[in-house]
Amino acid sequence: MKRRNFIGLGSTVGLIAGAIPALSMSDSAKVENKEKRYQHGASPWPICLDTATIRPASLIDKVKIAAEAGYDGIEPWDGELEEFEKNGGNLKELGVEIKKLGLKVPSVIGLWNAIPDTMDLFISSLPETRRRMRIANDIGAEHIQTIPNQLSENYNQKWVADRYRDIIEIGLKEYDIKPALVFVKYFTIKTLGQAVGIAMDANHPIAKVIPDVYHMHISGCGFEGLKMLKGDAIAIFQFNDAPSTPAFKELRDEHRVYPGDGILPLDSIFKDLKETGYKGFISLEMYNPNYYKEDLLTVAKTGLKKTLEVLKKAGV
Repeated sequence: MKRRNFIGLGSTVGLIAGAIPALSMSDSAKVENKEKRYQHGASPWPICLDTATIRPASLIDKVKIAAEAGYDGIEPWDGELEEFEKNGGNLKELGVEIKKLGLKVPSVIGLWNAIPDTMDLFISSLPETRRRMRIANDIGAEHIQTIPNQLSENYNQKWVADRYRDIIEIGLKEYDIKPALVFVKYFTIKTLGQAVGIAMDANHPIAKVIPDVYHMHISGCGFEGLKMLKGDAIAIFQFNDAPSTPAFKELRDEHRVYPGDGILPLDSIFKDLKETGYKGFISLEMYNPNYYKEDLLTVAKTGLKKTLEVLKKAGV
């Protein structure tokens, strides 16, 4: 664009803005103020409890704890859904009970080994992928996490993207569920950038990724890339905090701590997340064995309380 055109456009915009009646400006502010909020207005996002945070409890107790603690949703794992069903439980009925308690299921973890290296392996993995999609759908989940945990390090990005697209189509057409792509430092797809690249190359309108602040940290990719995303590219946003010890290279999943108790810049992360326009759930995910020894309802309540404190500090 030529300089005179750029200046002209700016001048025109200024004139138009100056001509807008004060009433219109006021109405615009009112619309902005009507942004939907949660937790009695304390959060711009509904807050979810990842069941790993209170892992020793039964699935039924996890649902009750999440509701009693005041969460807006619950994010279960496929293994506990499978165990519940094998023990005679009805997942569809449980899904109804979850709704009655005022909770939603934004995501289920997950589609393990969903994208292996070859077409033969991919085809052989589909029965398990479909089974997991079915149980996630039964409980009323919106998304299910796609986890390429056995993919080789020398993977072909187009191959992975094409298979992810296949999985999305299966999820939508057969199970009314939206598969989203996960990155995990310990697996082949380690960073947000790698996951976003695959999701983009899948060339599907609902391809999405699931950021996790802990894996953004320990994978070394950092948090600046979050600013490059639109909120619609995110299925669910997982968060926690990382302690100052042990040393960075020794951090494992079990070292996750309550939001605000560690060193992650959660206030700026949440500010950036809000700027993306993201409207979905944020999910508290911890695997800390020290918390497992405590009263699990107290752990859940403490996690929510500390989350709201971080959100208040972030000014979102």
